[in-house]
Amino acid sequence: MSGQVHIEVSLWFWFGFIIFVVLMLGLDLFVVNRKAHVVKLKEALGWVGVWVFLALVFNLGVWRFEGSGKALEFLTAYLVEYSLSVDNLFVFLLIFGYFHIPKNFEH
Repeated sequence: MSGQVHIEVSLWFWFGFIIFVVLMLGLDLFVVNRKAHVVKLKEALGWVGVWVFLALVFNLGVWRFEGSGKALEFLTAYLVEYSLSVDNLFVFLLIFGYFHIPKNFEH
């Protein structure tokens, strides 16, 4: 094994993927959160659901085009990264608490 990974993905896929990511970030930053507000639990859970749903749809695409092995690799990596991101929330809470950041600016 040479340690190299060979991935064949069309240029159109990358173009579409980048456009999609930019659109979703724009939606999140400039439409949904254009005004500072306190994020309620229901809203936060709704957005978590949206992002997890999109990741699972992407995983279905990986399964369809690359097979079950690659889909399982993606899903495993997604779950590991998702669980590791939770500890970052505690760091943010500590920082926001230390600097007394108002709740409406904690998004």
